[in-house]
Amino acid sequence: METQSYLIVATLIFLIGAAGFLVRRNLIVLFMSIELMLNGAALAFVTLARQHQQMDGHVFVFFIIALAAAEAAVGLSILIAVFRLRHRVNVDELSELKG
Repeated sequence: METQSYLIVATLIFLIGAAGFLVRRNLIVLFMSIELMLNGAALAFVTLARQHQQMDGHVFVFFIIALAAAEAAVGLSILIAVFRLRHRVNVDELSELKG
């Protein structure tokens, strides 16, 4: 495949994640959408690094993987705490936890 094809796929993955993040109100779907956006960005970095034959993009992808792992760990712990308290994982109800 050409570089342009990989960039198109990366853009589609990122846009699907962004649409899911903006449209849905469920925490699980929001976290999955963030993961899709991070994967789209990682694919774009690797594609451009391969095209220019540099390792910079691969280094950024390692940071993206570490960020995604931290986001998953912290996000899932928040999700479990909210579910235990409310028995729902709707984002609109999180504003009620203030105070």
